[in-house]
Amino acid sequence: MYSLVDCNSFFCSVEKVFHPGLEGKPVCVLSNNDGCIVALTPEAKACGLHRGDPIFKMQDIVRHYGVQVFSTNMQLYAAMSQRVINILRKRIQHVENYSIDESFLDLNGYERQYDLVELMQELKNRILLCTDIPVSIGIAPSKTLAKMGSKFAKQYPGYHGVCMIDTETKRRKALALFELADVWGIGRRTLEKLNYYGVQTPLDFADKNETWVKSHFHKPGYQTWLELNGIPCIDTHEVQRNQTICTSRSFGEMVSDLASLKSSVASFASASANKLRGQESVCKTVTVFISSNRFREDLQQYGQAATCTLSVATADTIEITQAALRCLESIYVPGIMYKKSGVILGEISSSSPLQLDLFDTNKKRKERRELMKALDNINHRYGVKTLRLAVEGTERQPWHIKCEHRSPNYLTDIHEILTVRI
Repeated sequence: MYSLVDCNSFFCSVEKVFHPGLEGKPVCVLSNNDGCIVALTPEAKACGLHRGDPIFKMQDIVRHYGVQVFSTNMQLYAAMSQRVINILRKRIQHVENYSIDESFLDLNGYERQYDLVELMQELKNRILLCTDIPVSIGIAPSKTLAKMGSKFAKQYPGYHGVCMIDTETKRRKALALFELADVWGIGRRTLEKLNYYGVQTPLDFADKNETWVKSHFHKPGYQTWLELNGIPCIDTHEVQRNQTICTSRSFGEMVSDLASLKSSVASFASASANKLRGQESVCKTVTVFISSNRFREDLQQYGQAATCTLSVATADTIEITQAALRCLESIYVPGIMYKKSGVILGEISSSSPLQLDLFDTNKKRKERRELMKALDNINHRYGVKTLRLAVEGTERQPWHIKCEHRSPNYLTDIHEILTVRI
């Protein structure tokens, strides 16, 4: 059996932890540059707000209902996420952190000593006691069904936060009630294809015979079919590693000079390389894109991208940044007011084994790997960007995002630590 622990309205829940007066009140968290709503509480939804709404269009609702608005603070959310994961790992041996607010637990063998529902209820209560973060937990024979269970646990209070799909009757009932578009692994194109063949519910898809599924879908679709039938087959480590890594931001202020663009691209390349090393992977291609502000029709519009292929797949910040800057210089056009840039790492593979190149010009790859380890250790110990490349510049630059409603980094910055006045 597998379990998925999903933190409810995670970003908003974290903000409520440090602002106790917000319990029961509408709360929203905004995207970069305080643009759109990316997370909101049920109370905020009841006011008529939705995920993706531009906040400037919702000001009347915000003022009328007293909605509390916060800027995204990923550093604070990541610190709270780590606390939840630490609690899980103290109780369960095999914990897989899938995203900042979701973790899979391998419960195989635990059923011989514990009642799984009671065990997960105990874990849920422990997380709430220690972090004040509410979670919903699904238990099922496969990870896809466990994800569905967590959504049922969140949707129906009668489950008391834990829903287990452990029988054939429960599985078929869950598949019949669940929205096909919400099934993990079914994207827009797959949904359109399924609807074309008359499949309207997850149960319709699960009841298709294996030969039909194999003849109409590739491996991901077949794996989803197996998972819906209670056969575990998805390795989420592999899913995460195979995806591209993209880091991009809309600028707080438009910029036109190459130096500012280089600073933004170098910063995004560094962040992407750090993510790459975090999942023990390497990349073979680096893509950079830049664009003007499409909402400013009075300004000249421009958007372009360039890709550089590396001779040897790498996770080296210096090498990736150098490639990104070469791409930027090839597409930069003077005189344009740029609003956004980004870096995409592609052709991602495992860092071991690594295919070398006979004509590789970098003769000190071993030393550079040690340098990256030292860089990561220092930044992990003393804070993000404690050490950075000079081309990234300082923290105060016009392209940096707006965050007028950001909460302090209570858990990671000694200068912003939570204070209590008695």
